[in-house]
Amino acid sequence: MRNFVQKGEVVTLTAPANLLSGDVVIVGAIFGVAAADALSGADVEVVTGGVYDLPKVSAQAWTQGAAVYWDATAKNATTTAGSNTKLGVAVLAAANPSAVGRVRLNKSF
Repeated sequence: MRNFVQKGEVVTLTAPANLLSGDVVIVGAIFGVAAADALSGADVEVVTGGVYDLPKVSAQAWTQGAAVYWDATAKNATTTAGSNTKLGVAVLAAANPSAVGRVRLNKSF
């Protein structure tokens, strides 16, 4: 195919804020995890799939397979949908309290 560009598991985006490697990045309907540090406005490689340990709402208990969302205001993962962006699913149960949850990203779209 002459028009194929890339697999898309890692995409280059414009950093919407100062980022550290491992931060969740959301640009429009695209989300993923920053592969490196980047300053706001700079290009950053963002991984759109895979399994990551992410900060979570400590007071929530997660079940394996639960839908997980990103709360951009609190900067943590949650099982509360509301106006939050769906990230993926919990691949491990997480206790209440716990600061980290293991999430499989659903590749953005």
